[in-house]
Amino acid sequence: MNIHPTDFASLLCSRLCHDLLSPVGALNNGLELLADEQDPDMRQRCLDLLGESARASANKLKFFRLAFGAAGGFGETVDTREARAAIEGLFADNKRVTIGWMVDAPTLPKQAIKALLNLALIAGDALVRGGQLDIGAEETGGRLEIVVRADGQRIVLDPELRKALESGGETEVTPRSAAAHLARSLVELGGGELLVSEADLPVLLFGASFPVQQPGPAQ
Repeated sequence: MNIHPTDFASLLCSRLCHDLLSPVGALNNGLELLADEQDPDMRQRCLDLLGESARASANKLKFFRLAFGAAGGFGETVDTREARAAIEGLFADNKRVTIGWMVDAPTLPKQAIKALLNLALIAGDALVRGGQLDIGAEETGGRLEIVVRADGQRIVLDPELRKALESGGETEVTPRSAAAHLARSLVELGGGELLVSEADLPVLLFGASFPVQQPGPAQ
């Protein structure tokens, strides 16, 4: 990417703020309604809505902290259970998206985890009418293979995101495309390759392949 790290961090923050605006705004509206409402049933309904908005906000923050930030610690690997919980939490309120998790390894390299999360975010957003979102990873032939598959009635991958995933530094970085640029950069930094399925296929497929880092000799 031909962009200063500070500018790129700003774009990621803009994406995060955009996604949090709806649930946080709902919290604010709910509090205003609760302050004026006297009917017990309506007050309980307001409290229920506040709880839903609070959970959605927390789930989004947990996901973005792991996908964009330093969550997972400063080690070289991340617990895959943490990644699974982040993805399931992100789509918890979207009853139209079903998550399939096919990752048996207890840990994966941090760059691979973050690439997987960002690819899952993009693929899930492409399921505009819901559908199946499958995430898989396995080590084979000295490489770590990651696959993210979206299958639904209507799949829309924004051309800007497709170009960012396919071309990387040759395209402008915007808040909307920041996650796609980050995913590609993480794959490239890990010495891997990123593949995107053709636009005319009935499903959306992302594939990332990383060389497996062999442990050094014992000292």
